[in-house]
Amino acid sequence: MHPNGYIGRKMHLPPLKEKPAVIIAAFGSTTRARAALDMFQAHLDRHFSAHEIFWAYTSEIIRRKTGLPSLHQTLAQVEAAGFRKAVVQPLHVFPGTEYRQIQETCAYFPGLRVFMGETLCHRWAFIRQTLAVMEQDFLPPDRGMNLLALHGTPLAADPVNIVYMGVEKLVTDRYPHVLAAAVEGIPDPEALFLRMKNQGMADRVKQVRILPMMYFAGMHVRDDLMGEEDSWRAYLENMGFTVDCPMVESEKKPLFKGLAFYPEVTGFLAERLERALALAGYF
Repeated sequence: MHPNGYIGRKMHLPPLKEKPAVIIAAFGSTTRARAALDMFQAHLDRHFSAHEIFWAYTSEIIRRKTGLPSLHQTLAQVEAAGFRKAVVQPLHVFPGTEYRQIQETCAYFPGLRVFMGETLCHRWAFIRQTLAVMEQDFLPPDRGMNLLALHGTPLAADPVNIVYMGVEKLVTDRYPHVLAAAVEGIPDPEALFLRMKNQGMADRVKQVRILPMMYFAGMHVRDDLMGEEDSWRAYLENMGFTVDCPMVESEKKPLFKGLAFYPEVTGFLAERLERALALAGYF
């Protein structure tokens, strides 16, 4: 056959890669919270150097602002680079709507066998594990109450709602000084604040610490949780509480502390990735 024909083209293709590519799927950030992704990349460089690492970003708004690639684009890049297997590890906390969208993209992408890693809080054991790490920032019972801020979903029929409800029950059963609410959906923060008011909690407890159970402590924390107006902080302060939120330093400036700034959480997500890579080795 002519060297420019089908067989000739196949013979000149580069060899396929044996190890699967690793794709980290993150929501993304345009703020200093981007430092959290840099920290995770540094961990990958140290512990997953045998694999080629790619990134994909699930937020359309972030992609428009930054020009960063979507998961479709990154999968296409990986396939074009000669990989036939890829492991996608999300940096999402709960297996909600975005996680299922990632699953669908991976399941139907042609030319690649794609394996999905689990989210940080994919199993109840993982949730207890994450709470045990967050305990280091809990106010002790004699100093005040702690309020876990979940992301939540506005979709009433979303299956992840049962997880959010379960987290609320789990923390109130395990910790007498911890409550939980979601920025969107349930557990409903307004209902929680009303219950706190009806119980006269501000007469017994003077301080509330808001702890974001979110990978990034970005816009939601800055505006919805700790903003000057129409925020959880403003509502609680009007009830008579003193309100704070754990902080870290990023680029020599204070930043609200998301889960990404707990080194143990980075380790947990690395374990999810290791498990997915092990599964990819069998198939």
